[in-house]
Amino acid sequence: MVKTAVLVSGGGTNLQAIIDAHIFGEIKNCELTAVISSNPDAYALNRAKSAGIPTYIVDRKIFANRGSFSEAIHKKLEDLDIELAVLAGFMYVLDPPLVKAYKNRIINIHPALIPSFCGDGFYGLRVHEAALNYGVKVSGATAIFCTNETDGGPIICQRAVEVLEGDTPSTLQRRIMEEAEWKILPEAISLYCEGRLEVVGRTVHIKEPI
Repeated sequence: MVKTAVLVSGGGTNLQAIIDAHIFGEIKNCELTAVISSNPDAYALNRAKSAGIPTYIVDRKIFANRGSFSEAIHKKLEDLDIELAVLAGFMYVLDPPLVKAYKNRIINIHPALIPSFCGDGFYGLRVHEAALNYGVKVSGATAIFCTNETDGGPIICQRAVEVLEGDTPSTLQRRIMEEAEWKILPEAISLYCEGRLEVVGRTVHIKEPI
């Protein structure tokens, strides 16, 4: 079983999708070891507690800078013997030493089809505002391995979602969460935990199940 920590900052809807998929056996060979929150008031902590998952708080506000905050996250992951970290609505960029130490072991979800509408400044509703302003007919979500380039890591899987006439950033955000994010994030975790992901350069190969 792969010891997995989910890092959160807010409401925890993506965390709930992971929990539900795990309960229904859709995520294989995975132990949800911990939920680590950067915010002591995050509702995601309640979701974790309801599911019986141990929770930990590494409060971003008490650290002087990103480096010391990342160091504290790194130490917590090591203390818990975590193999895989999953960013599920985690609102902070992690420092290079942590990303390097967990190379191809940190999974993130982005609410667009990378390389569209991604990179610095593209988060939350801004992503969907940009997609609608551009006039795209299809958007979606992408699960990636984290690197020091924002949204620039190897792509694990993607799912497209139709943009509908009259969509607002909020309605598009909700549809992408329901139809894409909540599907492919558990899928990416399971593929990793099953040992089915092989990264060659920037390309992720998905191996057939044994």
